[in-house]
Amino acid sequence: MRKPKLSNLKHAQVLTPAKDLATLEAELAEQEDHLENTVLRLSDYLTAVDMVIKQTFDHRVWVKAEIRNLSSKGGHYYFELAEKDDDGKVVASCRGNLWRFKAARVLAKFERATGMPLDRDLTVLLKVAAGFHAQYGFSLTIEDIDPSYTLGDLARQYAQMVDRLTGEGLLTLNQQLPAPFDIEHVLVIAPEKAAGLGDFQADADRLAEAGACHFHYHHATFQGNHAPAEIRQAIVSAQQQFQDTYGRLPDLLVIIRGGGAVGDLAYLNDYELAALVAEQPVPVWVGIGHERDKVILDEVAHTSFDTPSKVIAAISSHLAQLITQTLQYQAQIKQAAQRQLNMAEQRAERQLSQIQTQTTGQLTALQKDSDYAWRSIQQSAQRQVKQAARQTAELNTQIQAAAYQQLSIASTYSNNQHKAIMHRTQQQLIQAQRDSEHLRDIVLLHRPSRILKQGYTLLTDEKDKQILTSRTQLHTEQMVHIVLKDGKAKAQIMDVKAT
Repeated sequence: MRKPKLSNLKHAQVLTPAKDLATLEAELAEQEDHLENTVLRLSDYLTAVDMVIKQTFDHRVWVKAEIRNLSSKGGHYYFELAEKDDDGKVVASCRGNLWRFKAARVLAKFERATGMPLDRDLTVLLKVAAGFHAQYGFSLTIEDIDPSYTLGDLARQYAQMVDRLTGEGLLTLNQQLPAPFDIEHVLVIAPEKAAGLGDFQADADRLAEAGACHFHYHHATFQGNHAPAEIRQAIVSAQQQFQDTYGRLPDLLVIIRGGGAVGDLAYLNDYELAALVAEQPVPVWVGIGHERDKVILDEVAHTSFDTPSKVIAAISSHLAQLITQTLQYQAQIKQAAQRQLNMAEQRAERQLSQIQTQTTGQLTALQKDSDYAWRSIQQSAQRQVKQAARQTAELNTQIQAAAYQQLSIASTYSNNQHKAIMHRTQQQLIQAQRDSEHLRDIVLLHRPSRILKQGYTLLTDEKDKQILTSRTQLHTEQMVHIVLKDGKAKAQIMDVKAT
C-alpha cells in the first residue's frame, strides 16, 4: 500500500471493512438472544474480539499520533500513543509496538532524515496495523514512520512559537537592550564538562587571569525532555545568586553548548525557555554550536553566534575595543590637559610681564614726580631768596635816602630784618628739603625690597612665573614659593577659604 500525501491526509477515504456494519449488525441481532444466555470463557470472548478486529481492520493505515512514552527491551520498542484536542486533553490513547526485525531500519531512516532520535513528545505519522491479544489487549503494530511529517510538525511548532513570541512582544525584547559598555561579570549557562565549554573556558580563563573579566559558571543538561526546565532553573538561580552576592545585575548572560547531534537542538525549541531568555534584564548571547541550524534561542537572544568559541572571541574583541577607546580617550585628555597647561603658563607669563611693566612704569612716574617736586621747591626757594634780596636792597636804599639820622636805627633794623629774612628763608629751605625727603621716602617705601623688609611676603607659583594675589589661583596640595626679604621658602597649600 502506498503512503498517502500529507496534504491529502484529512481527505483520506475510510477503509471498507471485510463485512459492512449492516451485515455485522444483522448477524449479531440474529444471535443476540442466543448470546445473552451463553456463558463464555474470557479467552473465548477475547479470541472472538480478536477475530472481529482482524476481519474489520485487516489493512495498514497511516495514523497521526503523539508519542507520550517510549521504551525499548531486547531490540523491541514499546510506544504509548495519544491524541490531544486543542486544549491539550487526551481524547484517545493506545499502545504501539515496533518489533526488532523492523526497528533498526525504521529508526535509522527517521534519524537520517530528521537528524534527531525518536523520542517522546514528538508528533509522528505511523503506518500501523491493528492487533489484539487475549492476554495483552489492543495495540498497534508499527511498520513504518514518516520522518517528513515529523519535520513538518516541528517546523509548524517552531513557526507557531515565533508567531506567539512576536505577538507578545518578546521576540525582539532582549535585542532592544543596549550592548554592554564594559563586560566585567558574565554568567555562563552550559552543559557540564562539554567540549564547547572547554573551548570557551580556554580563552575565558586568560581574560580572568588578566583581571579583564570574571566568569560565573552554572550547568544544566541541554538534551532530553527535561533540558528546557533545567536550563530555566539554571538561569533563574544564577541571576539570583549573582544578585545576592554583588547587589546588582551581571553585564552579560551567555548560553552555550558545543557541537552534537542536530536532533538535540529540538529540545531547545521550548516556548517557556525562549520567553525567559527574552525577558532577561541583561543582554543574552548564545552560541549553540551549529552554523546552519537555528533554535528559538537564536531568535530571542540579544546576539547569536555559531559556536561557543565565537562567543568568547566576541567578548575578547569587545574588551579589546574598549581598551583601545580608553587609551584614545586618555591620550585626548592628556593632550587637552597639556594645552590647558600651556595656555595657563602663557597667561601667567603675560600677566607677570604686565605686572612688571606696570610696576616699572609706576616707579618711573613716582621718580619723575619726585624730581619735579624737588626742582619746583628749589626754584621756589630761589625765587623767594631773590625776592627777599631785592626787598632788602630796596628797604636799605629807602632807609638810606629817608634819613641818615635813623641810620643807626635803620642799620640796626636793617640788620635785624636781614637776619629775620635770612632765618625765614633758611626755614623755608629746610622745610622744602624735608618735603622733598618725605616724597623720596614715600617713593622708596613702595619698592618691593623695602616692603619685604617690613615683614610682608610675596607668593608665587612653583615655577616663580606667576605672582599669586587671589585665592582663586590657589587649590589644595598646590606647591607655592614664599618670597622673603632674605630668601624664599617652598610651601604646600592645605586649605583655601574665602575671607
